[in-house]
Amino acid sequence: MKTILLLLVLFSTISLSLGHSPLLDPVRDIHGKLVRSGTKYHVLDDSGIGLTLATIKNNKSCPLDVVQANQEADVNMALTFTPSDPKKSVIREFTDLNIVFSRSTNICNQSGVWMFDGYDGIVFISGNGVAGNPGEETVPNWFKVVKYEDGYKFIYYPRVCAFCTTLSGHFGVKFAENGRKFLTITDPPLKFKFVP
Repeated sequence: MKTILLLLVLFSTISLSLGHSPLLDPVRDIHGKLVRSGTKYHVLDDSGIGLTLATIKNNKSCPLDVVQANQEADVNMALTFTPSDPKKSVIREFTDLNIVFSRSTNICNQSGVWMFDGYDGIVFISGNGVAGNPGEETVPNWFKVVKYEDGYKFIYYPRVCAFCTTLSGHFGVKFAENGRKFLTITDPPLKFKFVP
């Protein structure tokens, strides 16, 4: 009887240790509160500059891409975050997320969903992605938030498709041909904080 009890305890311990995966750290706003799915947040750098949609190509008004706002002219647009598992309400680091500008109506009739994109060897984030449906067809639409110094950074390293191979890295800013600062994979990463 003692042997059977000992085996049951041992089996339970092994099962729990194999099945347990530590929770990833939750992402927090500037007040220390949990960042939640579907809630609007401004993403601001240390100087208080946020993100918005604008074209990064000369002589074109559409499509719109993710850029840092110009202090003088732009409005910092709020973002919402949705994890690949829509049942999760708290946003955690290293979790695949759809990132969406909450006010997505614009002159280009785009979704406002972030999408990894590129042209002429330049990588950037467009605002014309598709939300939901994690898998092979939507790989460009999934991003992660990761702790960086005293703030956070965005990375592109989607895991919604186990066999897909993609470019990966963290996002910093570069100047586009029209002078806008756009998000692209570069060093140093853009450090930001979440402001509700």
